Amino acid sequence: MKNETRNDEAVSPVIATILMVAITVVLAGVLYVWAANLAESNTDGSLELYTFSGADAPGNDGAVIMTMSGGSDLGWASIVIKASVDGAASVTVPACDSTTTENCYTTTDTDDTAQWNVGEDVTVDTDCTGTCTVTVNVLNDREGTTLDTTVIDVE
Repeated sequence: MKNETRNDEAVSPVIATILMVAITVVLAGVLYVWAANLAESNTDGSLELYTFSGADAPGNDGAVIMTMSGGSDLGWASIVIKASVDGAASVTVPACDSTTTENCYTTTDTDDTAQWNVGEDVTVDTDCTGTCTVTVNVLNDREGTTLDTTVIDVE
């Protein structure tokens, strides 16, 4: 009878090398697809940065003026303005109309686009009397994001 010797090693070195190269190629492909999708995810120009400036409204006790100084146009329907006086809880400030004349906001929007454009002002009337600090948050309600927070010292 023939006496055969068996090699009980797991895999030969050639097969091990082929397996390592195959695993490396698969990982490289997965990383390439992931990186390509990540790079293409924001190519539509949707990154919008907004800046606002605030100042004490002259001659109007407790009011502040917010001016959009940078960013693309914002539709009034998607904007929420919140104000806080001296660190109190923020409250939503509605647009002024015939029924709401206090603690509301008015705009200098003169065009018919129903949008807040760069350079346009919003006057926010608050409960501030005397000297206080007013914090105004401008939010995009549709996307659920805070566009800017501005702190204004009112005298």
